[in-house]
Amino acid sequence: MSKPTLQIIIGSTRPGRVGPRVAEWFRERAAAHGMFDVEVVDLAEVNLPLFDEPHHPRLGRYVHQHTKDWSATIGRGDAYVFVVPEYNHGFNAATKNAIDYLHAEWRHKPVGFVSYGGVAAGTRAVQMLKQVVTAVKMVPVVEAVNIPFVHQSLDADGRLTPNEAMETGAKGLLDGLAAWTKASATLREKDGSAQAA
Repeated sequence: MSKPTLQIIIGSTRPGRVGPRVAEWFRERAAAHGMFDVEVVDLAEVNLPLFDEPHHPRLGRYVHQHTKDWSATIGRGDAYVFVVPEYNHGFNAATKNAIDYLHAEWRHKPVGFVSYGGVAAGTRAVQMLKQVVTAVKMVPVVEAVNIPFVHQSLDADGRLTPNEAMETGAKGLLDGLAAWTKASATLREKDGSAQAA
């Protein structure tokens, strides 16, 4: 039996971003956890324009190829972790834009957050994002990883060097995602049957 797919979504798209380094650390932890097939999705590589579909995403009537490709990418995921920075007490625009493009593809799937920033460690961004993901019927798990003063956690080679709190948070987040992925499977199956009919 195949494992569910966990997609780790890198939210920052700016030059010089820390997101890929944080995502790589979490990808290693997720692979070692053993409950998921793990895929990294980088919004900088996806390169979505500002939302430009003429129809509401809930209709699934996508016109543009970039939307169809994005739908196929997210559609194969069973659970998600957004690796997000905090910009001006909130989350970044690329992350919101990526969520807004789709609807059914997110539904009844668990989502977690690895956030980073300064003293607040990205927690204000996550609190705002939880409102957004619940609007598309995702299930945010309680467990999270929040990294304060993220640049202080990078070694000379630019790799993230986690502390005990980060390691404990990662395990709790992965355990929570695994539990909710299993618990929400029936709802996702019903949705799939309804769409096929």
